Amino acid sequence: MEELKRALQEVEARLEISVVVLSGSNKAFSAGVDVAAHAPEKIGEMLEKFHAVFRAMVASRKVLLAEVRGHCLGGGAELAMMCDIVVTSEAATWGFPEISLGCFPPVAVTALAAVVGQKRAAELILTGRTCSGREAAHWGLANVAVADGSVASAVDEVLGRLRKLSPAALAVTKKAMYAWDAMHFDKGLARAEKVYLEELMKTEDAREGSAAFLEKRAARWKGK
Repeated sequence: MEELKRALQEVEARLEISVVVLSGSNKAFSAGVDVAAHAPEKIGEMLEKFHAVFRAMVASRKVLLAEVRGHCLGGGAELAMMCDIVVTSEAATWGFPEISLGCFPPVAVTALAAVVGQKRAAELILTGRTCSGREAAHWGLANVAVADGSVASAVDEVLGRLRKLSPAALAVTKKAMYAWDAMHFDKGLARAEKVYLEELMKTEDAREGSAAFLEKRAARWKGK
C-alpha cells in the first residue's frame, strides 16, 4: 500500500506521463487485503494506509487504466473500480466478499452506487456475491470485457488513443470531471472509516468473521 501510494505520487510529478496502467497477474488482479490485517489491533493502520492510496487516485491528474484478469476481489475490486478506464477479462471474478467476514468495504460503500446504481451496489455489498468480468462490464464496473487472451491488446488499443492526446489537456479535464465527486468521496470515505472503526469493529461478529476465515471454519455469528 505504501509502495503503491508512493508510485502514484512519483508519477504525478512527471509531466510527460499521462496514463498509468494498474495490472496484476494472469491469476489475479488482486484478491484484496490480507484477512489477517483486519484484526482489531491492525485495522486502524491498515485502513489509513489503504485509503491513502484511494485518496491519491482521486486526486491524480493521470488517466488510471485497470487491466483485470483472474480474481478481482474486495480491496482489489475497489482499486479497479476507482480507475478511470477498466478492461477486464470475461473470465475474471469480481466481488466484494467482505460481508462474509462480518465486515464491509469502505470504498465500495462510499462510491459503488455511483458506478453501478444503488440497487446493484446493495446486492453486491450486502450479499457478497461474485460476478464474471462480462457481468462487471454490463453493470458498469468495467468499460469492456474481452476474451482472456485479448486483454493486453484491448489495453494497448486504449493506450494508443490516449497517447495521441495532450497530457496537459487530459490532466485538466480529469480535474474538471472529478472536482465535485472528489469532495463527496473524501467526506463519504471519512464517514465510512468512522463507522467501521467505532461501530463495526466493536461487534463480536467482526472479530469472529476474521477468526473463522483464518481458522478455516464456518463463522458462528452472534448478531452482536
